[in-house]
Amino acid sequence: MKSIWKWIIGIVLLLIIAVLAIGWHFSRNWKPLIAEKLQETVTTATDGLYSLRYDDLYLNVTLGNATLQHAELIPDSAVYRQMVENQTAPNSRYHIKVVNLKVERFNIWDILKNRTLFIRKITFESPDIHMISERHAFNDTLRTDNSGTLYDNIRNVFSAINVRDIEVDNVHFKLSRIEENRSSDLVLDSVGIQVHDVLLDEASVHDTTRLFYTKRVEVIIPGFEYETSDGFYKASFDRLVLNTQEENVLLTQVRYAPKMDKSTYFKARNENKTMIDMQFDTLRFQKLNFQELIDNQQTIAQIAQVKNGSISLYNDKRYPKKVSSKIGQSPHQQLLKLKQLIRIDTIQVDQVDVLYGEHSAKYNRSGSITFEKAKGIVTNVTNDHTVLERDSIMRADLQAQIMGAGRLQIAFGFDMRSANGYHTYKGSLGRMQATAFNRILQPLLNVEIGSGNIRSIHFNMQGNDRRNWGQFRFEYDHLKLNLLAPPGQEMNKAKKGVLSFVVNNVLINDSNPDANGVHHIGQVNYRRVAEHTFFKTLWESLLEGIKQCAGISKEREAKLLNTAETAKKATEETKGVVKKTGRFFKNLFKKDDKQEQ
Repeated sequence: MKSIWKWIIGIVLLLIIAVLAIGWHFSRNWKPLIAEKLQETVTTATDGLYSLRYDDLYLNVTLGNATLQHAELIPDSAVYRQMVENQTAPNSRYHIKVVNLKVERFNIWDILKNRTLFIRKITFESPDIHMISERHAFNDTLRTDNSGTLYDNIRNVFSAINVRDIEVDNVHFKLSRIEENRSSDLVLDSVGIQVHDVLLDEASVHDTTRLFYTKRVEVIIPGFEYETSDGFYKASFDRLVLNTQEENVLLTQVRYAPKMDKSTYFKARNENKTMIDMQFDTLRFQKLNFQELIDNQQTIAQIAQVKNGSISLYNDKRYPKKVSSKIGQSPHQQLLKLKQLIRIDTIQVDQVDVLYGEHSAKYNRSGSITFEKAKGIVTNVTNDHTVLERDSIMRADLQAQIMGAGRLQIAFGFDMRSANGYHTYKGSLGRMQATAFNRILQPLLNVEIGSGNIRSIHFNMQGNDRRNWGQFRFEYDHLKLNLLAPPGQEMNKAKKGVLSFVVNNVLINDSNPDANGVHHIGQVNYRRVAEHTFFKTLWESLLEGIKQCAGISKEREAKLLNTAETAKKATEETKGVVKKTGRFFKNLFKKDDKQEQ
């Protein structure tokens, strides 16, 4: 019995020694063959665009382990230029360096017997990835030729390749974007990447649940900061999480803000160019098409969500503003002009505070108007003409608390295919105290609302590049204005009384319907000033409606001014007061006779 066990043990030992000897033989003699096949596979699979270099290859066939030391994937610039000429070049190419590339637990017998390669894990140690992005117009057209798939290029070597997990830690990533022969760089450090279930076979190329043959790619970026090339702004986020299986991207604590305070910003620019400060707790994309984003830099998603944040826009009128035509620069027209395709079904806005602030050159004071807790949706956000042929309207349905008091609702409709920028906007404002607007009236116009109840505002407007028109309804009561002395001066009580009396009893109606029961409705037909932005034109159009509802017609203003000039019995001071009243309301409502001709 003992002799039998000796024979069994002896046979097992001989088998182990034989396997080790064969493994040693393969490790020594297959190294050149594997090196050759690696080079051949990389070159063939990429049409000669890439080559593979490394310092050394360690191979243990018995354990199924291999390590490439100081490996480098190098793009050939000459081949790329030729591909550009042939209109076959991808928009992105890569130069990758890695300290060690480890392959664990592959089975040499499956390779020899079935031409299948199963790898349990691949690890990239401290890789350095340089991605060069250069958009080519010929890639904007959808291609139907699938003859150049990766599987077609490796099928003569393997019938299938499956990798369970790939880990990439401590990545240094650099993106160089080339536009109009100029390059801009973006750098990320300490990036973590995990890839699960890579399958390359005849069926996987058609598997729509896979991205680049993978079931799932997870990317985590712990933090990011980027300074704009002009030196005025910095973009940042605290964390980015990307999951291709769920088709989601999540960014937290996102911010785009000036690098300096308001005073320094405008002094450095020496012009009245809007200062922007945006920050959001959450920015999320759902059902994002990673394939198109990576291949063609096209943003295609079902939902984009902006949650819990603020947008601040600030101007300083003490500095000169570059005057230029804003025709053709409305939001939907700007979207159409973007080079990259964008197609987002729905943008969700939730709990975002919006502030517009301005510093007055005349009174040297700052005022602001705020829209708190803004929320709503924007749909059909796209410059994809194939989509716009089916539905040409981009819609925005939003609501907010204006000045923290009144509930404002507004709905926009932008005709994306309109040659003259046609759009609609309608909305309403609920009950609120008119005195809430003193935060912007006092510092910028040197007037305050003494009292006034806004019962409701309703408007239904249309617009294009040249004019805005529609109906405006404004119901209010007990409206009184208090006129203020210029900063640092005092106004004579008698003068102030006469001026206030003229304004409140002659120029405006203190209620609508007025004391005679007449309900004033604004019929707006506003001719756009070419140098005014889309939103300023919108405001001027609504302001025209407010003036009409308050009884401030052109004829009424003209009659008041004519009376002031011809009243022989009035004192010189009273004449001056009335003239100042006319000038005040011209400034208050920014009346421009040329615009109304």
